[in-house]
Amino acid sequence: MTLLRVVTGFLFFQHGAPKLFGSLPGSGEAEPAAELLTLIGFSGVLEVAGGILIMLGLFTRPVAFVLAGEMAVAYFMAHAPRGFWPGANGGELAALYAFVFLFFAASGAGRCSLDERRSVRSVDG
Repeated sequence: MTLLRVVTGFLFFQHGAPKLFGSLPGSGEAEPAAELLTLIGFSGVLEVAGGILIMLGLFTRPVAFVLAGEMAVAYFMAHAPRGFWPGANGGELAALYAFVFLFFAASGAGRCSLDERRSVRSVDG
């Protein structure tokens, strides 16, 4: 579970980084970053910050719930109008992220996470 959480967070961070920073280091792309007060800019903030928090396993349940909602909105706004099937409308990644984040919202971060470390400290008090 830890590996799934860390890899998902890392890939999600990479999904949002170009929206904020223009390109990933070493990608060779030089697209301008999105303005923060746009829908793309807001999604970039959610994806970068959320990806980092998911990787760390910090505030996993609420962060994952918000990110699942973001991916559902992205699917229905950008992909569903192009057709019903995710394979045909290009929405496989958004649908997969939405359900993986729902899994983490329901199950938590797992044993190797900052959430777990915080809960152990609060019990030891």
